[in-house]
Amino acid sequence: MEAKKILVAGATGYLGKFITQELLERDYETKIIVRNKNKLKLTTPNLVILEAEVTKPETLKHICKDVDVVISTIGITRQKDGLTYMDVDYKANANLIDEAKKNGVKKFIYISVLNGEKLRHLKICEAKEKLGDYLKSSGLDYCIIRPNGFFSDMGDFLKMAKSGKVYLFGDGKLRLNPIHGKDLAKEVVNAINQEKKEINIGGPDLLSQNEIAELALKAYGKAIKIVHLPDWIRKFALWSIRKFTSSKAYGPIEFFMTTMVMNMEAPQFGQEKLEDFFNEEAKK
Repeated sequence: MEAKKILVAGATGYLGKFITQELLERDYETKIIVRNKNKLKLTTPNLVILEAEVTKPETLKHICKDVDVVISTIGITRQKDGLTYMDVDYKANANLIDEAKKNGVKKFIYISVLNGEKLRHLKICEAKEKLGDYLKSSGLDYCIIRPNGFFSDMGDFLKMAKSGKVYLFGDGKLRLNPIHGKDLAKEVVNAINQEKKEINIGGPDLLSQNEIAELALKAYGKAIKIVHLPDWIRKFALWSIRKFTSSKAYGPIEFFMTTMVMNMEAPQFGQEKLEDFFNEEAKK
């Protein structure tokens, strides 16, 4: 299938911006959905900006008209505006899938999360996996892309490093390879004309949590001080936030604290280095 016309939902988010840029660089006819056109200062040939709210299906009518492929990065990290993960990560994307089917879209590409199947008990992943099930049963050709974390998600390491100490659970030997949005966008666009149904993906550098902590401390010119905490502290903290805070607050913390004790290695892609990203962020 040679797809030419692409619709991007979530185009103003971290990853969505890189995907839109990549599509335009490759001369795809690109449509993006935004909530408010006036907030966007983009005038590019080949780009059509459509106004809609994916959580409101009535605003999506005919939005997929003459579209070959829909790419959705829609999801929330922190619940706000009274919207839950089920409202956004699941229902909004399901609205889009329904509209894509009505308009004869050939393929739907959805950005989920690595190991999401094992993490269904977490609020964020429960909604993403439910959407994955819905997409698989939709009858549309599909691809679910599962990154293991963006460079921007590594901000917690930088925050701790700035104060001079990084705290880790366990021995810090578990490995991960987060990916830059620019590198991920290239593979998302490559998936348009590929047959793969699911793609696990990470960045080029496979690093232990200790090594990531060292890079963060070095970025601030700090001495290497890494404190390894026993796992009971993490378990107690998780129990406490689930019991005493709303899912709005604990969703991202629950995800971070759970994946901190998991192996999050994924196939390596891309060129961008985490060390360079940390150094740039520290300069800011």
